[in-house]
Amino acid sequence: MQMYDGLPIITNKITTEEQKGVPHHLLGIVRLDEEPWRVGLFKKKARSIIKEIRSRGKLPILVGGTHYYTQSLLFKDALISDVAPSEGETGEELSREEINRRYPILERSTEEILEQLRTVDPVMADRWHPNDRRKIQRSLEIYLMTGQQASKVYEEQQERRGLHQGDDSNIVACSEAEVAPLLQSTLFFWVHTDSEVLSKRLDERVDKMLKIGLIDEVETLDKFLHEQAIAGLAVDRSSGIWVSIGYKEFEPYIEAMKSGELSSEELQVLFATAVDRTKAATRQYAKRQIRWIRLKLLAALSKANALSKIYLLDGSNLDHWSTSVSGPAMGIAYKFLAEEELPAPRDMSPAANELLTPKQNFDFGDRRDLWVRQTCELCNMTAVTDDQWQRHVKGRAHRRAVKKTNKNASHGRSQTQNSNITADTKSP
Repeated sequence: MQMYDGLPIITNKITTEEQKGVPHHLLGIVRLDEEPWRVGLFKKKARSIIKEIRSRGKLPILVGGTHYYTQSLLFKDALISDVAPSEGETGEELSREEINRRYPILERSTEEILEQLRTVDPVMADRWHPNDRRKIQRSLEIYLMTGQQASKVYEEQQERRGLHQGDDSNIVACSEAEVAPLLQSTLFFWVHTDSEVLSKRLDERVDKMLKIGLIDEVETLDKFLHEQAIAGLAVDRSSGIWVSIGYKEFEPYIEAMKSGELSSEELQVLFATAVDRTKAATRQYAKRQIRWIRLKLLAALSKANALSKIYLLDGSNLDHWSTSVSGPAMGIAYKFLAEEELPAPRDMSPAANELLTPKQNFDFGDRRDLWVRQTCELCNMTAVTDDQWQRHVKGRAHRRAVKKTNKNASHGRSQTQNSNITADTKSP
């Protein structure tokens, strides 16, 4: 999100003062009227910049966030997106406009795209949530552009990587062809924070964003959309900066303010709802980031015999930053660059010992046997993995719905609802 122009507050772009003279790259370079970047273009640009930095004898530092992008630089075939890049016969990146011109089905409704995907690749059609337009569209695009089913691509990747279930003895190292050269000279630092501390810190960050201009940013983008509409130009709001956390949550509030149809009290309720949703979405995203590291990055490093290159640093107490984070990181980095012996990552702290142990020794996305669709009729919710399902049924919203349904049933108002109390499970 920080690559896009606009929303410096919402996306938490580092300020010029915070950069302290250190050059930062790829920040705010994608205009609002440009197509969102794909991972293939990011890899091309990032590799070029890394090469240029090293040519000057300097040290490139790759900063996440979006692990989907950063990990793509280090592992070949790590992402299905790499298998079927949106490239034409000349190898040049195709624009979204060109892709849609060639395959008009990709511009139709999500339901129509899903129906077509179910015809050509039923496995992938059952893999995604029926409302996840981007993934459904991408799976069909892969088939249309390559003639290969995305589900088959996943299966072939699994075979190439030698993924296995079982204990650590079944982990197979990646071949040289599957590990990008950058991995050989990369050191990883995971700045981790206790979940309760992190949640409070993230909530406070949203409050700070509101104080320094979050609403102004949302209004600016709303004005841009209005200007584009007047000019007769369509804006794809399914990706890029338009799906950033903070913008979409406050959009209903901005629309209500513009309409002038709601009272100040009603606007206050909308505003409070937007704040709550932004905070919740931010916390959920942080959890997904951690899950990616544990389920995907650690598994990939394990298969590449490179778990010795990732260090967990505890950033829970900001008063101890120099002794817990920056100091240890610099010491390890100096040893790494000097090719000296490094300490064992899991010996650094109890948290490191627990969290740097791969939770599973496979890439979850490649395990087709775990792709199980389950639908909760009570909450009108569909899960595409067992993990999502378990989180849903244990969640507060589902428990409230069950309690309400039980209460209604006990009063004789809806005897038929009792059959759906624990939700209906539908598997492909």
